[in-house]
Amino acid sequence: MPDFFDPVELFWENLLSRDPDQIQAAWDSIDRTTQKQVLGHLQDMVEGEDWHPEQRASAEAALKVLKGK
Repeated sequence: MPDFFDPVELFWENLLSRDPDQIQAAWDSIDRTTQKQVLGHLQDMVEGEDWHPEQRASAEAALKVLKGK
């Protein structure tokens, strides 16, 4: 395991992990402005055709956790 992890990469790994606790922890680590941008990106991932089905499923799982469903 490397000694250094890119914080942005780790953020997305946690946000797209499909684990509610990891998703929430990643979400709580960013400010409101960034949260709005991330929500938009997750929605684009769910609706976009250029994403792999597993990526879309992970984005959808994150949105469900973040929206409290």
